[in-house]
Amino acid sequence: MSKTFLITGANRGIGAALSQSLTDRGDTVLRTARSGEGFLPLDVTETASHQALANQLDGQVIDTLICNSGVYLDKGFALEADYDAEAWAQTYAVNVTGVFLTVQNLLANLRLSSSPKVAIIGSQMGSSTRASGTSLIYRTSKAAALNLGFNLASALKDEGIAVGIYHPGWVRTDMGGDDGDIDVGEAVTGLVKEFDALSLASTGCFRTWDGRDHPI
Repeated sequence: MSKTFLITGANRGIGAALSQSLTDRGDTVLRTARSGEGFLPLDVTETASHQALANQLDGQVIDTLICNSGVYLDKGFALEADYDAEAWAQTYAVNVTGVFLTVQNLLANLRLSSSPKVAIIGSQMGSSTRASGTSLIYRTSKAAALNLGFNLASALKDEGIAVGIYHPGWVRTDMGGDDGDIDVGEAVTGLVKEFDALSLASTGCFRTWDGRDHPI
């Protein structure tokens, strides 16, 4: 049976590939981006934008909400020379607050589903066990998103909404760079399997694209 997915940041990279893969297998895919033909407009950092999307989707069932939007602004930053306050604020606005606002404003749509799910695209760089002292803004934002996912899983379990957080792999995209371990197709194939398997029994999981539990 086909399902309805909503993917934030679906105009490029993993988001675009997820959209294509799910559409190809017959699911209905609602795609958001800040702008662009064929996309529902959403700036995940703006409360008014979230409210406008919620109004536009009033009464629309969403079976799986994929929080994919993300930024990586501090790649290559030096500890003493870089890391300005604006880069911190922009990153957290997208990678953490943006995830929360997306879930918050689309809860009514998820509640219309018989098996609602939230999938948060995280990163192994948010794992404390992989702390390296580099990319401090991105790493800590992804750690915060991971913690947010755990808390949302707890808050929404009694409503029957399952929440999972996923490391998509080091993927060869604009964000991941050319040296990534896997291509987008491999990542998406694995992620879709994980989204399908997510249930209340596994809610609060932090898993890799290829089905392994990731250390926190």
